[in-house]
Amino acid sequence: MPAPRRKKLLPFALGGVVLAVLLALGTWQVQRLGWKLALIEQVQRQLAAAPAAAPGPSAWRQLSAADTYRRVVVQGRFDHARETCTQALSQRGAGCWVLTPLHTTEGWWVLVNRGFVLPAQRDPATRAAGQVPGEVRVQGLLRQSEPGGGFLRRNNPALQRWTSRDVAAIARHHQLPLQATAPYFIDAADTVPGGPEGGLTVVQFRNHHLVYALTWFSLAGLAGFWLWRVARSP
Repeated sequence: MPAPRRKKLLPFALGGVVLAVLLALGTWQVQRLGWKLALIEQVQRQLAAAPAAAPGPSAWRQLSAADTYRRVVVQGRFDHARETCTQALSQRGAGCWVLTPLHTTEGWWVLVNRGFVLPAQRDPATRAAGQVPGEVRVQGLLRQSEPGGGFLRRNNPALQRWTSRDVAAIARHHQLPLQATAPYFIDAADTVPGGPEGGLTVVQFRNHHLVYALTWFSLAGLAGFWLWRVARSP
């Protein structure tokens, strides 16, 4: 092999690897874009559908991320003595979400995010009128558990410090029967007079996959142009 060609072999091979990686990344982002658009379309259909009965124990194993934001309805009695306040940042400002266990008429439990309260209303005694007794009917959106905690902050049940809505951890802390507690929670759609403000769920998806794909393909184009220059150089 002539010496000039041997000199070009290593940079050409490295450039080819870079080009292949950039093309693979661009293709992956196109696939992610298709997945995200399908997910958004599915969620929009779920939000437009009539509410269905909240999934019971027989359906829990089949639940997936695709069930998020399903409109559901459930009946039962709140156990206000075991409510949990988890850190929240809403359009109303900083405060907390009030999660209250609901003992359903079918005999299982589900955590209901009854809504948002400001720090001054964290104590249930400040909103006694909203601690509804008796059987209630709750309509809202099915949400997935948020295990572990928030960004760089862990839940600390001993100190009543909750940075995320971790269903299993909250159920254990309040000694709810884990086998009979739904693995999801429900964002209540309505506000009970004197209680937390419901209906504040923000349904929004980050979708920058097209931008990412164009970026990777543009870089791949530059890499391809550089390889062409290397191939044509003396």
